[in-house]
Amino acid sequence: MPETKASAFDGSEKRSQVWLTSGFLTHHFQSDKHLNGNNPGLGMEYRLSEYSAFTAGRFFNSDRQHSKYVGMYYQPLSYAGVRFGAVVGGFDGYPKMRGGGWFLAAIPTATFEYQRVGVNVAIVPTYKDRLHGGISMQLKLKLFE
Repeated sequence: MPETKASAFDGSEKRSQVWLTSGFLTHHFQSDKHLNGNNPGLGMEYRLSEYSAFTAGRFFNSDRQHSKYVGMYYQPLSYAGVRFGAVVGGFDGYPKMRGGGWFLAAIPTATFEYQRVGVNVAIVPTYKDRLHGGISMQLKLKLFE
């Protein structure tokens, strides 16, 4: 019987990988605001396919508050081993955004993975005086597949 590819939102070959993710290191666009660029935390990523993954975690944010997130990566473009797309999800813990409650966001991302290690890079847009934009980097380690 011929082998078939399973679809996970994009027609690519199905994967079942679990990654442990770190918090973030962030370079803020508004460097004059003395924001926290060291955002320690812990999360998980479940890769469904080459292009899609679920993610969830907790970190200490730029406003020096604890934040949680849950979302989905969709990265259908690739170049030189780097996948490009966005993560869409819910975030909380930012005092000037809905009083620290949950809100939805779409954030452009790039991901590079090599064997058991990887990195996610996000370009977080500034939103009024509620969310402070920057370039964030997150390290990750593949636990199993």
